[in-house]
Amino acid sequence: MTVAKKRSSTQTLKKSNPASARKPARVKTAYSKDELTEIFRRFSIQRPEPKGELEHTNPFTLLVAVALSAQATDVGVNRATRALFKVADTPEKMLALGEEELIGHIKTIGLYRNKAKNVIALSQMLIDNFGGGVPKTREELVTLPGVGRKTANVVMSMAFGVPTLAVDTHVFRIANRLCLAPGKTPDEVEDRLLRIIPEEYLFHAHHWLILHGRYCCKARKPECERCVIADICKSPEKTFDIPAPLVELPAQLFGATASE
Repeated sequence: MTVAKKRSSTQTLKKSNPASARKPARVKTAYSKDELTEIFRRFSIQRPEPKGELEHTNPFTLLVAVALSAQATDVGVNRATRALFKVADTPEKMLALGEEELIGHIKTIGLYRNKAKNVIALSQMLIDNFGGGVPKTREELVTLPGVGRKTANVVMSMAFGVPTLAVDTHVFRIANRLCLAPGKTPDEVEDRLLRIIPEEYLFHAHHWLILHGRYCCKARKPECERCVIADICKSPEKTFDIPAPLVELPAQLFGATASE
């Protein structure tokens, strides 16, 4: 068979088998498929129903809270938004409140002036373009002022039950530190995590990784002796290789006022 005919034959095979043509390249990770399944199985036992720690009452207040949380702690955002959301829990009420009044509520949060401008602008856009509702797709969400891919992913997951994976500082650190899905950018880490996390655990994976990074695998000093995956973990920073008892954590660890 000639080279030309071989090439033609290969192209025909790919067209007739599109699933094969779309098969993703092997993703860089230090873990086997069985190890990945075991990691998330343990997380699921430890925290069966992980919760986000930003307080909100509806999709709009969630959107605002996540947008305000950039370069800020959930605890700090919650302190500021408890009073705010009592008077402005819809785009219409937020516009009526106005930018200066909004600043008065969120001035304890970093970058509050720019965030206030964005919240007022996104409130106006929600009214003008989406009938006052929060859109459900990433493509629409990222058109809103101050809303990037991470914020969109959080809203899609928490407000609308879409299995996405938002990569914040905790997830980015954990993915790299554990050699789970190393990457140089949040988008790169997100893509790799989505390829390796077992499908049955994907919906809660975002919160499991965040909470693991926030309360156990801490930024300054990981508490390996409290880690339920210490025996599986392949981090070069690991200081303990005996897993902590696999028990469900107390409910209050999910509380919005928990210390970071």
